[in-house]
Amino acid sequence: MSTSLDGKIALVTGAGRGMGRSHAMLLAERGADLIVQDILEAEVGETAEMIRATGRDARSIHCDIRDVPVLQAAIRDMGHIDILVNNAGIGGQRAAMEDIDEDFFDRMFAVHVRGTFFATQAVLPQMKERKAGKIVNTSSIFAMGGSAMASHYAASKSAISGLTKSWAREFGPWGINVNAVAPGFIPTDMTMTLTSDAELEARREMLPLRTTTEMQDISYAVAWLASSETDKITGQIVSPNSGETIVGY
Repeated sequence: MSTSLDGKIALVTGAGRGMGRSHAMLLAERGADLIVQDILEAEVGETAEMIRATGRDARSIHCDIRDVPVLQAAIRDMGHIDILVNNAGIGGQRAAMEDIDEDFFDRMFAVHVRGTFFATQAVLPQMKERKAGKIVNTSSIFAMGGSAMASHYAASKSAISGLTKSWAREFGPWGINVNAVAPGFIPTDMTMTLTSDAELEARREMLPLRTTTEMQDISYAVAWLASSETDKITGQIVSPNSGETIVGY
């Protein structure tokens, strides 16, 4: 068993910046070649260039994750894919129930649930044919313990947890592992637009480990779930969150 990803090809959605870029770079560091997708053309191109600079191969897909025909055609054109990391997402903006209109609700589920569902559908036939594959989805601690705000975000991430467990059962006979990471609060460009330095420090003091989980911590979990060390792990939700949410099963 090994954490090495030598000889593997990984597709990471939402890889133009933030956690998606972090995941892609670590997978490349572990030996994988990458396919990176994002709606942000310049950013996803930059991620691909950064990966090539490490000596690994990288190809990019520029499309909206919500445009299913374009997304699936682009994925199928890429050929062989061993690892799929469903990372593309948007923030809940701390929205109260009364402030979530139909468009915001539909966009939340289109990006998170539709995007995850149909990207997975596109890679599934080849994984079944090889009787091997690793799929890593992105849930959230809000799917584990709820959230006082952004209930549409929590609901969409809960749907991804349900897909993860269901697909683990459905795809298991073909040797395909399906797991998810469930990040807690991660300081990123997206989250810090709504969080002051004082709020971040107060959050740290409330955590059992007294330290904020960083993007790299989530990437370590993603890379581990993509490796042969987790060949007997499926249907699980792994949550690096510094103890922000602790639940029993």
